[in-house]
This record gives sequence, structure tokens and C-alpha cells, in this order.
Amino acid sequence: MAKTDAINDKILQELTRNGRASNLELADRVGLSPSACLRRVQELERSGVIKGYRAILDRTALGIGFVAYITVGLSDHTKASQEAFERSISRAPDVIECHNITGTMEYLLRVEVSDLAKYKIFHTEVLGILPQVTSITSYVVMGSPKDERA
Repeated sequence: MAKTDAINDKILQELTRNGRASNLELADRVGLSPSACLRRVQELERSGVIKGYRAILDRTALGIGFVAYITVGLSDHTKASQEAFERSISRAPDVIECHNITGTMEYLLRVEVSDLAKYKIFHTEVLGILPQVTSITSYVVMGSPKDERA
């Protein structure tokens, strides 16, 4: 594991803002020589602190106009039931995130589709047919004033 210090924190903050920054730019922003900066970034990658780099996509430009968070309750709480649900959800391309959560529901999903009609199809033909699912509650996103996901 890479050691955490103020410089590594600065490197991570800068890469979170712009993962395509050149090593020279990054070194300048964090106050290191390019070689020292590169060594630190490589160690953060090697240790798994930096898992990868992603493009931030414009969902609207991709035709995604409907986003919902969905809580899902399962009929039973066995490991087999959870694994079956997770396998099914992992094959659903409209599910962007799936989280096993605590509380009254077992899962929280983020679903992104083109419109309400496509969401209804997902709701009915993907979630609605899973034998483990006993409750579905949808929360439609009307806007996202802060969204720092990559």
C-alpha cells in the first residue's frame, strides 16, 4: 500500500480533476520534479490506490435522458438469493451501479436509459421478473448539481 501524505493527497486530487494531465503538468501542480512525481504516481497505481482512468461521458449526448435510483428488497436474505440477484443485475446494461446496502432494502441501483418508456421496460422486464425481488422503489433524478463520479 502506498503511504499517504500531503503530496500523495495532492496528486490524487489533481488526477481526480484531470486524469489526462501530463506528468509535467502534474509535477508542477503538486510541487515535485517530474521524476519524483512519476515515481509516486506509479507507486499509487502499483499499490492499487489508483485503480484506473476513465472518461467522463456526457449522458445527454449519448441519448440518456432518464436516470433513476432504485431500492430493491429481496424475498429472502440468503447468500444464494443475493448472488442470484447480483448475477442477473451484472448482465443488465442499463444498471450503471449496484450497491448492497444496509437498512430496510438490500440493494441500491443506478439505472440510466433514454426515456421513461425504456425505464418501464427495464422495471417490468428486468427487475420485475427476478424471483428474488419483492419490492422496487424508484427515485427519478431531476437534476444533479454535484456529481463527481467518473
